[in-house]
Amino acid sequence: MNTPVVLVGPMGVGKTTIGKKLAKQLGLSFVDTDKEIVKQHGSIAKIFEKLGEQHFRALEHEFLLAALSTGSVVATGGGVVTQEKNRLALRDSFVIYLSTNGRHMASRLLAGRRPLLKNGISDWKRIYQERKPLYEQVASVEIETSSKSLHTVVSEIVELVKARA
Repeated sequence: MNTPVVLVGPMGVGKTTIGKKLAKQLGLSFVDTDKEIVKQHGSIAKIFEKLGEQHFRALEHEFLLAALSTGSVVATGGGVVTQEKNRLALRDSFVIYLSTNGRHMASRLLAGRRPLLKNGISDWKRIYQERKPLYEQVASVEIETSSKSLHTVVSEIVELVKARA
């Protein structure tokens, strides 16, 4: 399969965790665009602080294009859909939108430094509502993750990918 499987959704929904397990089950490589940016450019919080969000979004686009060319399972940053050029780049991929009702997000989000969450969960809710239509726009399929185990979510995606092959 050469079509990348791309995971989109709000920050903290589990794109990286799900992506790693999914790639293993599908026998594909895994790319986390945010982690690749951090490896080469330092922390996202510092990029935002020193160079601004616009600079980060330019890096994000560059790393998204590189990841899409690999035919891998790709976990994206929560804001990847905010740029039209990224939404266009995702058109030829199998895009899984990992949605959530938000009930269990506070504990996940408080564990990491997230530059857009200065006011905590209220910022997360606002950002998610703003981006939700964009996730829906790029999605090939939506999977509600709130009440499902990691195993269940991964199994559902594996079945969807196999059905497309």
